[in-house]
Amino acid sequence: MARRSAGESTLHRHMRVLSAFTSLQPFLTLSELARATTMTPSTLHRLLGDLEHEGLVERMPDRTYRLGLRLWELAAHTPGAPGLREIARSWLAAAHTRIRQHTQLGVLAGTDVLFIDRLSHPDGVVNTVLIGGRLPLYASSSGLVLLAHAPRATLDNVLAEGLHAYTPHTIRTRSQLEAALQRARIDGYAVSEGHIHEESRGVAVPVRGPDNSVYAGLGAVVPNDGSSPLPVIEILAIAAKGIERGLRDAYSANPSISEHQPLPGVSARSWDYMTKLRHREQLGE
Repeated sequence: MARRSAGESTLHRHMRVLSAFTSLQPFLTLSELARATTMTPSTLHRLLGDLEHEGLVERMPDRTYRLGLRLWELAAHTPGAPGLREIARSWLAAAHTRIRQHTQLGVLAGTDVLFIDRLSHPDGVVNTVLIGGRLPLYASSSGLVLLAHAPRATLDNVLAEGLHAYTPHTIRTRSQLEAALQRARIDGYAVSEGHIHEESRGVAVPVRGPDNSVYAGLGAVVPNDGSSPLPVIEILAIAAKGIERGLRDAYSANPSISEHQPLPGVSARSWDYMTKLRHREQLGE
């Protein structure tokens, strides 16, 4: 068990340090980390030493810190999201070519939608999403389609955390949210007009896995200009069906990957050779 100080585990304190880094602040000094984590410099020195030793943070020549490549390496081994991203990429690109704005793929992460892929157009409307970024489930169209098919406990947790208003159009009450979720279930898509930025409209459809559960939300961010969202919905729905076919082909009803089943995006011959190499390493050959 990790050591504890003042009721907080060492692991949790390490996570607080790692979580201080964001896409907008990828490089942080010791003093900036101290402010972000409310930790003393001596405590931070010790924690950063541990993280640097494991390759989870890197110290730069100018004495700032950044997240280490080891984190990316570990994340790439996650069995769910990377496989989904590989399967969805061609369909995401096809939708992006037709829509010519922002297209993105998000998955459920607690009370947020976590975006695992994103394609943008240089002249696209305002969009706050980055790959690896999050938005509250209630505030985005992708989040709404995920929340509409999530367990009731997820909705309870969202409401318990409170509904922050980004604009005057953001969902702010339980009744508004429950009505939006009911519409998403009935219509098979969600539209959020001006919820994050008044000039932007989010449109999303669910992506279902082999067991018919909702694996992801496939969305687009387009101008909030009063035009019908139906053409965008149609493009997204076609792409979602393509992703669903890819998921069925790649996974069985139990979507676990075995050493006999290649990961999406890896040829059967390459997978077979990698498996043989791993067995040889395990035998010490």
